Amino acid sequence: MQVGVVKEIKADESRVALTPAGVESFCDQGHQVLVESCAGTGSGFSDEEYAAVGGQIVATAAEVWAEAEMVMKVKEPQSSEIPQIRREQIVFTYFHFAASEELTRGIMDSGCVAIAYETITDKNGHLPLLTPMSEVAGRMAIQQGAKYLEKAHGGRGILLGGVPGVPPATVVILGAGVVGMNATKMAAGLGSLVYVLDINLERLRYYSDVMPSNVITMMSNKANLRQALTNADLVVSSVLIPGRKAPKLITRETLKIMKPGSVIVDVAIDQGGSTETSHATTHRDPIYEVDGIVHYCVANMPGAMPMTSTLALTNATIPYALKLANKGYCTAIQQFESIAAGANIVLGTITYKGVADAFGLPFEPVYEVLKI
Repeated sequence: MQVGVVKEIKADESRVALTPAGVESFCDQGHQVLVESCAGTGSGFSDEEYAAVGGQIVATAAEVWAEAEMVMKVKEPQSSEIPQIRREQIVFTYFHFAASEELTRGIMDSGCVAIAYETITDKNGHLPLLTPMSEVAGRMAIQQGAKYLEKAHGGRGILLGGVPGVPPATVVILGAGVVGMNATKMAAGLGSLVYVLDINLERLRYYSDVMPSNVITMMSNKANLRQALTNADLVVSSVLIPGRKAPKLITRETLKIMKPGSVIVDVAIDQGGSTETSHATTHRDPIYEVDGIVHYCVANMPGAMPMTSTLALTNATIPYALKLANKGYCTAIQQFESIAAGANIVLGTITYKGVADAFGLPFEPVYEVLKI
């Protein structure tokens, strides 16, 4: 198969879908890899490194889109990329369709095979291609929260860990998944008082077993959420329903009970955000204020750490990409339930129910679309 890698054009996105080591893996199995010139520069990989392991360097993204049978990306296709996508071309990337009806309809119109990293599911029900970026985002959430708590950025001017004689900040983590776990580790390690809310009691029991004593677990309900938000200096919202819009846990009205200058980091913004007042921001313009509360809603947080993020992401994606390349999309979907779970839109039809439900559009199981 001819596989293509394009340079990411989303604002402030420096990750790349394949490293030179990944290109070598494809070439070793008889595939040809087209790499847009400078695609890997932001992650520290030169054209020469790709060429040395068999990658074919091409001058423009248009050449990649025109020739590749499968295009690998990191972020969802941008408006200028969608018209270049061909019918039956495999596009393997993060899509987060439920956050954008425009993207959903554009990919439907293209007739391509959209395999979404974020809904690939392993035999244990985990999301192996979302996990590495969730690990990065969870850790970054505390770094960014600490920065925007500084008075110069509109924050309360409070140090997360406090100092002797001065109490630490209170950090509230909504969601005890991968993002929540990593955010909790970072916040607790800095000495913050950390409250973790989730609806999964077993998950909270696990936190109680493995986390230090400055981490307090609470069942997520309206009363506990109000109590936690009233005391919070930093809130990290990491609630995820795979492939669906994030639930709005924090309303505009709720902001009134929060401390002025407190910070919300909405990691769920890729799926529409879990705060009613959230809207996507960029690394160049990451924050805004609503009712005295600082909002950080960068939709590609790991893009700020491209060297770490690219390596972590490609460690996870390459085995699945090789299955698609070796088998073709139809056989890969038939043989591997994990890849079938990643099929969101196939040949113009939505094949992931959460996406269809987000916009009231028709849904058809992928096996019926492909008649397999």
